[in-house]
Amino acid sequence: MPYDEEKQYGESPSPTRPMGIDEKQAAATVDDDSRGTSTEQEYQGTVVKQDNGILSKLRNLEAAMDRKLGVESEAIDRKLPSERQTLTWRSQLTMCLLWASGTMNLSCFATGFLGWEFGLSLKQSILICLFASLLGGAVSGFCATLGAATGLRQISIGRYSMGWYPNKIIAALNTIQQIGWSAVGCITGGIALQAVSNGSVPIAVGIIIIAVVSLVVSLVGLKVILVYERYAWLIYLVIFLIIFGMTGRYADNTTPTELTGADLSGTVLSLIAIVYGSSASWATVASDYYVLYPADVSRTKVFILTTLGIGLPTAIGMMAGCVVSSALNNRADWATTYGPDNRIGFLIQEMLYPRGFADFILVLLVLSGVNCNILNTYSAAISCQQLARPFARIPRFIWTIACFGVIIALALAGRNQLLAYLQNFLSLLGYWCTSYFVIVFSEHYIFRKGNFYNYDLEGWNDPKSLPLGIAGFSAFALGVVMWCMGMVETWYVGPIGKMIGASGGDIANELTFALTLSYIPFRWLELKYVGR
Repeated sequence: MPYDEEKQYGESPSPTRPMGIDEKQAAATVDDDSRGTSTEQEYQGTVVKQDNGILSKLRNLEAAMDRKLGVESEAIDRKLPSERQTLTWRSQLTMCLLWASGTMNLSCFATGFLGWEFGLSLKQSILICLFASLLGGAVSGFCATLGAATGLRQISIGRYSMGWYPNKIIAALNTIQQIGWSAVGCITGGIALQAVSNGSVPIAVGIIIIAVVSLVVSLVGLKVILVYERYAWLIYLVIFLIIFGMTGRYADNTTPTELTGADLSGTVLSLIAIVYGSSASWATVASDYYVLYPADVSRTKVFILTTLGIGLPTAIGMMAGCVVSSALNNRADWATTYGPDNRIGFLIQEMLYPRGFADFILVLLVLSGVNCNILNTYSAAISCQQLARPFARIPRFIWTIACFGVIIALALAGRNQLLAYLQNFLSLLGYWCTSYFVIVFSEHYIFRKGNFYNYDLEGWNDPKSLPLGIAGFSAFALGVVMWCMGMVETWYVGPIGKMIGASGGDIANELTFALTLSYIPFRWLELKYVGR
């Protein structure tokens, strides 16, 4: 029997909530509709006011750009079967290669220096980078499996567990997260550009250049992004292999860590939190890039390819940073070049040879920040559209430009403290992504029996067809309490995290995971007394 997605996932009533209005009517009932008229229409008892103001004109402009350039004028809408692409071996490889291009970059290389900064040995740093990265990648891999089956972006999927209004918190946090990651990419790219220009190009100028290039590609839309990211990874894999080959002989693989007991445990936990947060941070955007795949694509294949596509390339970049940073123990000249200002760009320029080749590698590494920023900026704009219904009226390209401005401001503010920026920001990413994962995973497998028949996909944009979100909000709020109790940041150390060693041990993710499981009894009570 031929596969019919609308029949399989769109018409079966949910056992936990009533069926919503159909998709076209759902789009019409949204009070942010802007079809360019000044009339009022009524759908399902909801009055929809339409106008021909500036927002309507902007959306008409976006629609025209969509017809000519494919910029996705309706980016947050659910993708229907007619809009899906045929599954090919090339598109299946993209499930993995897309993430490899976005993660194998200079930011991950810089993160690899943290193990050395914390006083861990090379072996310890490499093992943590590998396994913590794969663990975070698995969290993102699960979330990716929901995209093709539903045709919805990741933030929209969260509505089925968090509810309409609490899910706006997720949209806001995701926007902040993607903008922050883009700022990191701009900083590292700016540092590399400064080095390759021998200091003639300030970091600030490099930041603006990286942000502008990222903006241009992000404006075009998903189809172009998928094609670009499918091939970009190969360049950076070769670069990191060159770095391993040229610096590996100087790596310090013999000096043990001086940390012992609780101090060692605390430091290991803190580095795990940072590395895990780097890979897990893709969880809230993962399904954004699968909505054009057929709904019956193997979810096991999606999970495996996404997990490996995020976890392994991230680990490769970080392990290169581990090797180079350990070599600073044996190469005093490299340590002097790196200096207290963490001049990674100048270090790369000195450790690779000949000089012209090193400059060429630096130019390519500058572009690595673009790969990551393209994904971040694209998803940040989609999240902005889901913060509130009026925000959905604003075209995606306007939100992309707005995010671009904020990214530049953040990058300029943090350009001189890259490692401190990474240490604090990446840890925070893991905390709330852990809460999000536990809630969405529990909803899917416990309350919807892992079956998409039990989702009212036509009601994705109708608050009456979604949970109230009492359970999701309560469990998420308890998770926030655990973040504060277990986190270890330069600006704040939680009371529980403070108890592990002299410098503290970050166990916020572990505590958050445990307490967010309260979603299960909360959701059971919500279904029993509310009914949806």
